[in-house]
Amino acid sequence: MFSNRYRKIIDSLANRNMAMILFVSFASGLPLALSGSTLQAWLATTDVDIQTVAFFSLIGLPYTFKFIWAPIMDRFIPPFMGRRRGWILITQVGLVLIILQMAFTDPEQHIYFLGMLALALAFMSASQDIAIDAYRADLLKPEERGFGAAVTTSSYRIAMLVSGGLAWILADNLGWQFTYCLMAALLGICMVSTFWGPEPVVNEKPPVSLQDAVVKPLKEFLFRKHGLWLLVFIIIYKFADASAIALNSLFFIREQGFTLTETGVLYKWLGITATVIGAFIGGGFVVTHGLYKPLLWFGILQAVTNLGYMGLSIIGKSYAGMITIVAMDQLVGGMGTAVFMGLMIALCDHRFTAFQFALLSALSAIARVFIGPPAGFLIETVGWTWFFFITFLVAIPSLILLVYLRDTVDSYHKSSA
Repeated sequence: MFSNRYRKIIDSLANRNMAMILFVSFASGLPLALSGSTLQAWLATTDVDIQTVAFFSLIGLPYTFKFIWAPIMDRFIPPFMGRRRGWILITQVGLVLIILQMAFTDPEQHIYFLGMLALALAFMSASQDIAIDAYRADLLKPEERGFGAAVTTSSYRIAMLVSGGLAWILADNLGWQFTYCLMAALLGICMVSTFWGPEPVVNEKPPVSLQDAVVKPLKEFLFRKHGLWLLVFIIIYKFADASAIALNSLFFIREQGFTLTETGVLYKWLGITATVIGAFIGGGFVVTHGLYKPLLWFGILQAVTNLGYMGLSIIGKSYAGMITIVAMDQLVGGMGTAVFMGLMIALCDHRFTAFQFALLSALSAIARVFIGPPAGFLIETVGWTWFFFITFLVAIPSLILLVYLRDTVDSYHKSSA
């Protein structure tokens, strides 16, 4: 039994499909910071006024609303490389050209042009995400989805570190022009994998009109068994986890008294390392145990780690406590994310993968995007200790709903939607 499970894990991880997911996920994560935190860091080194820099924070809106134009990528097939890889290549070519143009644009002389380029970069990057998410969902076999989600999470976060923290160091020593040109070159290397990778074999016919590409996937999902409840579950499963960490930087720095350096090393870097490890552990559980049991186990653990933050708020500043809680929380969070992404992949109908996955990912991000202000109000009202306890309670409805959906959820591990 053990040897069979071990062989299943190796077969699911060591194959061409997984190598392709590694490269496209890196390409997906690389542009994000270049129109966000890294661009803001660049502007901070110039004489551009703070109001203009603050306005640039709105450039990331295309990532939130990408499901609006996702049906186009289901409906239309490029004349080369197939429906999924064709769109990936188109967006990657656009990204390389935009990043190169940004590299040779002076913010102090052409700030509005740079702003338009950054908005175009965010739009093209969000479009690449649509194409890559659909590609991954169509390509991976049921037994590969867990590790596919783990590889995606790990490669995406590493890419964000490269275009984030590493880019800042490079720019400090070699300049912003060199840095953005290097990022474009890295994306160009990822483009090679787009030519090399296989095109998913999908037997279902794509929608014949844009109306079909919007209406049919919605009807198809809602009229499934428990379709509406599945959408509710997608929204609330990570809600408690997102609530607990929404203002963690504020908690550690202002409430606990950790320095910026301590928070950056112990929270950010330790957290990312633990998340990557957790993602692969979670992927392995999907291979051996399906979807329902890991979702339930990790959902319970995610809730329990919120109580760990509650304990930390009671005992006060503690390096050992911070390291323990952050490591446990991010490890479990990585496990849950891998399984949760595996579920979203499995829920997609291959005729409408681009639109359905974009919609599901947008719904799953509701808590992360909008929880900040309510969390701040709640903390001011009841304090950090009771806030973390409330986030523990918030996890319970999703677990009850999961138990109700048990048979439906686990059935998606064995077959596509």
